[in-house]
Amino acid sequence: MTATLDFHLPDELAAREPAEAHGQKRDEVRLLLSRGASVSHHRFRELPRLLDAGDLVVVNNSATLPAALDARLDDGTRLVVHVSTERADGTWLVEPRRPVAGTTVPFPLGGGDGLHDGDRDRGPGRPGLRLHVDGGVLTLLRPYTARLWSARADVPGPMTAYLAGHGRPIRYSYTDRDWPLETYQNAYATEPGSAEMPSAGRPLTGRVLAELAGRGVLVAPVTLHTGVASAEVDEPPYPEWFAVPETTARLIGSVRAAGGRVIAVGTTVVRALESAVDAGGQVRAASGWTDLVIGPERRVRAVDGLLTGLHEPRASHLRMLTAIAGEEALRVAYDEALRGRYLWHEFGDVHLLLP
Repeated sequence: MTATLDFHLPDELAAREPAEAHGQKRDEVRLLLSRGASVSHHRFRELPRLLDAGDLVVVNNSATLPAALDARLDDGTRLVVHVSTERADGTWLVEPRRPVAGTTVPFPLGGGDGLHDGDRDRGPGRPGLRLHVDGGVLTLLRPYTARLWSARADVPGPMTAYLAGHGRPIRYSYTDRDWPLETYQNAYATEPGSAEMPSAGRPLTGRVLAELAGRGVLVAPVTLHTGVASAEVDEPPYPEWFAVPETTARLIGSVRAAGGRVIAVGTTVVRALESAVDAGGQVRAASGWTDLVIGPERRVRAVDGLLTGLHEPRASHLRMLTAIAGEEALRVAYDEALRGRYLWHEFGDVHLLLP
């Protein structure tokens, strides 16, 4: 898959802490507004004034799981495993990682960089490898991507309940410390299932939602349970579970018929809605596993605008943004975000693309 946009992202533009750590509210992060090649700068709390009465904002109500678990191998080697996505056959996609200097790095899944000298010819990650977690075992079955494995989970009870009792939120090296799970929950999250926060909606606080309603902007939910983002660069998204309710599908049809715009909060919402579009271009109620990949070669039919975070260089989600805004407009926006010192990642600033 050809990358759409590449650029240098300075380390200092990583949002290492949530806005709350600095005495601010979530909705006080910055918002970059793109209308074609025109950009303007705002605070997120201004969002209701940037939309029109009759517009529809569609949110992903998936709640974040504490999906990081401490694990060890049979020989006692300590690992951290990120539990990503349940598959249709009941197995789970997992990412084994190695603790290093207060963070984690990918665990070798093959080749000549294994942790154990005796495994130099294949790497320590291999089918049948057992990852012992508290009260259970995750057994690697087969590689799925360069970092993810399909695994059989033998844990007490459903995985979501097990993670609630034994896991912690996934954290990467750009954040300075662990944060409580509520830091990674959106205000409207009701359906547990995401390995990582659908973070575009993080600044959508109660007061912003109330002002949207007061200005005649509608809000409706879909569900898409997100997997780990660490495999994002130069790799297409893998299948994820989604659901578009009948009420949301009908509302989208009504809003578009009346001339309103459909604004997706996050690339996950775009993926869910586009997976529910029928042959006639209408969004219908639907649920199941979607492997849809959206890029410039596929026209987006369900949404008119997108509220999203700022994505890393070569990230697969940038192809979706290109399909919505066009490559030239997206390049202008990212050049402006870099020049304006916007912050990246889940605690960072956001980008609103409107027609």
